[in-house]
Amino acid sequence: MFNLGWTEVVIVCVVAILIFGPKKIPELGSTFGKTLRSFKEGITKSEEVEEGDDRDFDG
Repeated sequence: MFNLGWTEVVIVCVVAILIFGPKKIPELGSTFGKTLRSFKEGITKSEEVEEGDDRDFDG
């Protein structure tokens, strides 16, 4: 998706640890995961609503 190599991933992790500290990283990961899950559920629900609307207008 982002086409990152191992060196880029390591650099991002080191920078994140330097900025947020090692104790804050798990909390940030959990929050990020919950946000992504909520976003995906919202997209799925909106697609279901759009599909339901299409069926109503087929007449």
